[in-house]
Amino acid sequence: MNLRQMEVFRAVMFAGGVSSAAELLHVSPPAISKVLAQAARASGLTLFERVKGRLIPTPEAHRLYAEIDQLWHGVEKVRDTSRELAQPTSASLRLVCSASLAPYLVSRAVARLYVQVPRLQCRVQVVAPDIINQSLLERSTHLGIALAPHDHPNLSVVKSYQCGLACVMRSDQPLARKKLIRPADLVGQRVISSPESVPFGQTLRRAFGAAGAKMHRDFECTSSTTACWFAQAGVGVAVVDQVAIAGGLLAGLEVRPFQSGEKLPVKILRNRYRPMSVVEQAFTEVFDGVWQEMVAGSNGTEINRRNAAAARQG
Repeated sequence: MNLRQMEVFRAVMFAGGVSSAAELLHVSPPAISKVLAQAARASGLTLFERVKGRLIPTPEAHRLYAEIDQLWHGVEKVRDTSRELAQPTSASLRLVCSASLAPYLVSRAVARLYVQVPRLQCRVQVVAPDIINQSLLERSTHLGIALAPHDHPNLSVVKSYQCGLACVMRSDQPLARKKLIRPADLVGQRVISSPESVPFGQTLRRAFGAAGAKMHRDFECTSSTTACWFAQAGVGVAVVDQVAIAGGLLAGLEVRPFQSGEKLPVKILRNRYRPMSVVEQAFTEVFDGVWQEMVAGSNGTEINRRNAAAARQG
């Protein structure tokens, strides 16, 4: 007897008849009778006798029912488990991400994921790009969300995006009167920069071009988020990746587009040899939604508009 035949036989025994079993399984009585006959042939047993129009289980049917009923609790447990895995209400998720992505994009993606998975056990670490790779390769984390990541043959890109550059400064900075900042506008200004030994520092060097030699680049930090803090304190003008200032989280800062053809890759990464779980796939989908709403569109025009408005309100 296969599982379907067992299910129908169990339903007839439990409900006490073909019509009641049909209602229980949401099928027609003839369909129940057909499967019941198949079950009898498959088992080689006489399972029921008809007495005055009623099906009466044989002694063999009673013994078989006891075994099948016990087995069916296991079948139902398998079904429940498969439903929970397909639509989890509780799961675990370990993320590592670049500093620029944590304050707005990753935090809001996780918040949306909690709506779908209320009992999610989540851990987020903010680390450098090389640590993101290491964590994924060691399988100590599930997904990495990296700004300008280092490529590795054993890592697979789940989602890929690009972001441009923005210029941030205090509202009392004369450059705040401009709608667009060009590299030449920063000549003679103290520019909060990044070491050229890191990928972002190399991106800034290309973005500044020849004007970079005439800027005061005597202050460096390795994170765009950190650069915003120091710009907020009045140390200088910072040129940062646009995701670092998503949502206008830093009050008192003016945000302007920075004229440059340079783009920074943002990637969601996983270990190539570790398949994604349902909850990991769900995270990538909600992250993509946050990205589309807050970053993508007109090469960052919308993000600059929102941040400038939020900074003025702050």
